[in-house]
Amino acid sequence: MRIHGYLAFLLGLCVTVWVCLFVADAQQQIVRTNFQRDADKIARDTSIRLQTYFDMLLSIKGLAAVQHDVTRVQFSRYVRELHLTERYPGFQAIQFVRVVPAEDLPRYTAAIKSDATLVPGGYPQFNIHPAAARDLHYIIEFNEPMAGNENAFGLDLGALPPHRRALELGRDINRIVATERITLVQDTSGQPGFVARAPVYRPGAPIDTVEERRAALVGFVAIVFRVHNLMREVVDTPLLAHMTIRINDAGYQQDRTPAPPTLDNLMFDSAGKVGSAPRPAVLPGLTSDIGLDVGERRWVMHFEGHAGTRYPDGSVYVTWIGAAGTLISALIAMLLVTALKRRALAEQLQRDIKVREQAEAALVETQRGLERSLDEVAAQKASAELAHRDLTLVLATLKQAQNNLITSEKMASLGALVAGIAHELNTPIGNSLLTASALDDMVVAFERQLAESGGIKRSALELHLKDTRHACSILAGSLNRAAELITSFKQVAVDQTSGHRRRFDLAGVVRDTVATYAAQLRRANCETTIDIPDMLEFDSYPGSVSQVLSNLISNALLHAFDGRHGGKLTIRAHEMEPVPGHERQVTLEFSDDGVGMSPRTLHQIFDPFFTTKMGQGGSGLGMNIVYNIVTGVLRGTISIQSEPEQGTTVTIVIPMVAPVRAVENEEQTQLP
Repeated sequence: MRIHGYLAFLLGLCVTVWVCLFVADAQQQIVRTNFQRDADKIARDTSIRLQTYFDMLLSIKGLAAVQHDVTRVQFSRYVRELHLTERYPGFQAIQFVRVVPAEDLPRYTAAIKSDATLVPGGYPQFNIHPAAARDLHYIIEFNEPMAGNENAFGLDLGALPPHRRALELGRDINRIVATERITLVQDTSGQPGFVARAPVYRPGAPIDTVEERRAALVGFVAIVFRVHNLMREVVDTPLLAHMTIRINDAGYQQDRTPAPPTLDNLMFDSAGKVGSAPRPAVLPGLTSDIGLDVGERRWVMHFEGHAGTRYPDGSVYVTWIGAAGTLISALIAMLLVTALKRRALAEQLQRDIKVREQAEAALVETQRGLERSLDEVAAQKASAELAHRDLTLVLATLKQAQNNLITSEKMASLGALVAGIAHELNTPIGNSLLTASALDDMVVAFERQLAESGGIKRSALELHLKDTRHACSILAGSLNRAAELITSFKQVAVDQTSGHRRRFDLAGVVRDTVATYAAQLRRANCETTIDIPDMLEFDSYPGSVSQVLSNLISNALLHAFDGRHGGKLTIRAHEMEPVPGHERQVTLEFSDDGVGMSPRTLHQIFDPFFTTKMGQGGSGLGMNIVYNIVTGVLRGTISIQSEPEQGTTVTIVIPMVAPVRAVENEEQTQLP
């Protein structure tokens, strides 16, 4: 008997060890997933923040492109109007770097010293430093704000090799170029910094070749950064208690071999100075390297996770499970030994009863067997009823959860529309603001010229009218683009949230829906082709059609182009041949040239909660929602053709006049 108890105890220990290993592995997988999500978010936020600053730098470059010779007063007023300290607190200074030939240095120095347009008395202490004999000098002429950045005023960047290489590269390729790690002359703390600059050329000069760009170069607009200030905007302070972040500059992208991480190219270290304090231990598997492209340079962000409440090591759970499993195994072994002993005693007693009262024992045994059978039938019936009630409750709960997830999926889709439209509106509205500022400056300059000369030449007037007409054209085009985007968003948003039936043109609904995803499609380098004839007029549910297209576009962006740098989406529609006795129908095809699907995935594509991206943003309800809308609301059919690496085609056949649903009949019946 005891051998059976030992075997049961040993089996229980084996199961306990397996459960502990399984729980530990699952805990580690959850921790690694959370850590990678945090690292990806910080890298993405850093890239977005830098892109925002670079967009602002391009807007300042646009001022020089519109105004031929920007004065110190105009530059200072333009920078103040941007409210940079409130909107972009991560920068150190905004600068304009002037290209000055060696023979013009005396005249240029005298002009700066006598420039009293912004500060009465000018700048008598201005000097170019450090002194160096060169053909070309790159001198910091405008410096906003001047307070705290006085040391940079008059600095000749051509005498500093790191700055000179970045300037010459930006001049030749006509793009924003960042410097390597530098120590800012205006920063006494010695913190790492860098400067991003955009070249400015003479308006109207050809810049198609490197030689033309070098000849037309006027100067550079620049933003000076402290990396620590920049990262404080991006990283949540509480997260630094659980994660260490280091950023190293690996060199220019045009260099063939990236530089290895060293103290010399360390841009940021969230743990502080190296050697200042012992670094916390890194959990196994919680390290990640993510690359960023910053002004033609490679940045490498290195993340390390530490044990704590955000990334637990799971030893407590494993210990508790091991202790509980051992205790349960011991109890099971004891119960098994006790049961075997009781069984042996019962068998011995039964044999004694059979010897003494064989006939009576047989009758009693038969009666007891019948009673046990009846009791077991009754117990099984009660268990079946209880199981039925439990399954009914679970089914109702699952249906409610599915409805809630479907609602969340629709709201998430609407949120994506809002984000896309906001990104798209940024460009036309920014262009309008820049053009309006430039137009105001042109009017002020024209009024000053008129007041000083007492008259105006016809050529100057015609030039002013030409510039004004061009600026108005830019304003009208940008505002019309913004109005079109807002109109498309309003129509798609109203259709998706109201779900009302109305008459609509299919081509318009498709274009409005695709327009709301323009930012995501452009970011994914995805080309979209729409081939839908006009005058396909429907009497149906435009919100449902838009919801289907939104889910298909989102599904393609998430799955079809995974691991690729771009792709192509094609949306076609045509009216089918009419069938006597049936409503007119239209075939809508949505196809991509992505990675395709395996036969198993294609078989389960419409199943609720089925997704190949579980835990990575996929809910598994996208295609299930599409199927329910097409078949339930639009009263159509849907089919999918796909093979691995051959793309996917979704074919939808829907009537041009949707049948009246039961809900609509009830609403019409309730009308007075």
